[in-house]
Amino acid sequence: MSFSAFVFYVLAAILLVSAVRVVSARQPVHAALSLALAFFTMAALWIMLGAEFLGLALVVIYVGAVMVLFLFVLMMLDSRQNDCSPRWRRHLIPALLVGAVMLAELALLIVNGVKGKNALVENAATTENTRELGKLVFNHYWYSLELVAVLLLVGMVAAIVLTHRQSRFAKRQDPAEQIAVRRDDRLRVVSMPAATEAETAQPPRKERER
Repeated sequence: MSFSAFVFYVLAAILLVSAVRVVSARQPVHAALSLALAFFTMAALWIMLGAEFLGLALVVIYVGAVMVLFLFVLMMLDSRQNDCSPRWRRHLIPALLVGAVMLAELALLIVNGVKGKNALVENAATTENTRELGKLVFNHYWYSLELVAVLLLVGMVAAIVLTHRQSRFAKRQDPAEQIAVRRDDRLRVVSMPAATEAETAQPPRKERER
């Protein structure tokens, strides 16, 4: 067994254990940390398979942003559960059915991958993964990419508006009122008498009486 194969099997075992811990952990924080470990291990597997862009994207997007957001939400909510024993027996049959479907899909992918292994090896020696992915995204799927970006922006704006719709701490602006503002509404000139040096040098009346 080569060293790369040994590392692959070790990472695969860590990935399986962390994935099981995600659904079997009793504390939500432990499940989130196990999910972060699964993401890291999956990124290492992607890099070993030659998909550097996907591995780095998995670390930057999911581990660096999504998982940190999950941990912050869990810490802010302080979701401590005293009696949270997993009720897996109730969902055992649907879970087995979904697992069987996923295994069948993976088997089909592996069989198709073995059939086209020679073509993939020949193309991998002359092409770069990141460059080819960029060509596909920005040449053939640029319309879908822009559409997804607009949908994400609309969803983010909608979430912010729904969150602050009835908040008493929200500060709103009226552009029409800002444009129609006058100088007298914002500025007031106050006339104050000038103080001489003699007045400033004299002590207060109470101190002089003492």
